[in-house]
Amino acid sequence: MSEPSVDLVLHLRDARGVHTLTLNAPRSFNVLSEAMMAALQAALDAVAADPQARAVVIAASGRAFCAGHDLKEMRARPDVAYYQALFAACSKLMLSIRRLEVPVVARVHALATAAGCQLVAQCDLAVAASEASFGVNGIDVGLFCATPGVALSRNMLPKQAMEMLLTGDFISANEARARGLVNRVVATDALDAEVTALVDRIVAKPREAIAMGKALFYRQLETGLESAYQLAGQTMACNMAHAVAQEGVQAFIEKRAPNW
Repeated sequence: MSEPSVDLVLHLRDARGVHTLTLNAPRSFNVLSEAMMAALQAALDAVAADPQARAVVIAASGRAFCAGHDLKEMRARPDVAYYQALFAACSKLMLSIRRLEVPVVARVHALATAAGCQLVAQCDLAVAASEASFGVNGIDVGLFCATPGVALSRNMLPKQAMEMLLTGDFISANEARARGLVNRVVATDALDAEVTALVDRIVAKPREAIAMGKALFYRQLETGLESAYQLAGQTMACNMAHAVAQEGVQAFIEKRAPNW
């Protein structure tokens, strides 16, 4: 069912530099159609260009967080070159989340499946409502969720991820938390307050230190132990030499709040 003529991603920025990106195609369960991915990519690019950005919240409207790729759109173009371009666009989108200097928090109020589950897994943090559920169920239509598996396997133990990929079974929000896919699970009516509290804790810290830390965190995961320590040591040295850490340490010594 086609969506009415509306913005597919609602983009709000508050005075603190917190960007909220809301997937806004509720009738199609916020599928990652070509148009939706383009709209979300444009919003993420706008965040990346904002030097005062402090955090991003990815939310959604309607009865689902995101139901994955638009299978009807994909079935209408049975061409390998088209599929390669489509999944390349999705991968670019996911990497944009990784490469943002600021933390990205998924606000998951309901179903997140296939590439929608991938989107949750790719975010730095995730807060879920207790009624949310998660799955990578492409295998149910003969399509192994290979690209969602990349993000999923970097959130949970390999056998846990593989079971979901092979069976298509869904897990509850509490199970997702136990497996490492989400950070917190709360009642639906407490979801906004929980997301706000988490974001408040992030924006209270210096942006420069968070930017350095996020970049290092993901770089070191992809390297060996010795190289990871070398990268981490370089990052800490640069961070310690930065004005925000100098002020923070001085404030600690003087038993006062830092002036960031």
